[in-house]
Amino acid sequence: MSAPVKFNRDDVVEKAKNLYWQKGYHATSMRNLQDVVNMHPGSIYAAFGSKDQLFAEALNRYAKDGAQRLADCMAEDNTVLGGLKRFIHSVTVYNTATAPSGMCMIVKTVSELTQNDSPDLLAHATGILENIEASFSAIFRQAIDDGEISVKKNPVELARYFQIQIIGLRTYAKVTNDSDAVEKYIDDIFENMV
Repeated sequence: MSAPVKFNRDDVVEKAKNLYWQKGYHATSMRNLQDVVNMHPGSIYAAFGSKDQLFAEALNRYAKDGAQRLADCMAEDNTVLGGLKRFIHSVTVYNTATAPSGMCMIVKTVSELTQNDSPDLLAHATGILENIEASFSAIFRQAIDDGEISVKKNPVELARYFQIQIIGLRTYAKVTNDSDAVEKYIDDIFENMV
């Protein structure tokens, strides 16, 4: 009979996510993980297989949390564009003080990893970005169908534009204290979409 698991997997993944998000993949050592998740390296390997697999689970948690945040923002507004605007505020203006890093964890991962050192993790992170873009595309299709955006607009192009703007604006919001400028840029993003 095997011994019962003595850790909470969700708690470990959450703590690892925040550590990886703050420090990045390469700067996070097994010792860092051990200290933060309060597990010995052997236990981490037994539970997750490898540092890479724990990182992949952390990326998945981050993506799941982001998808839930998007769904919540969409549900809290009675228009598609209103929900998207609420979402971009939540990841730029309202999130800067509480997030481990001002950058999106997925973008930070893609920026850090290369095909040579971690091709599987890079492909995993890139796949998550593609899924996010597909979600945005479906949302923009709904906005077009609802008459909020011109039928001449392409939802795939709008999704790419929106994702690029979020990436840049999150970085800008992290390095500036000018919340008025951030608000203006958010307004500009939506003016350029309609």
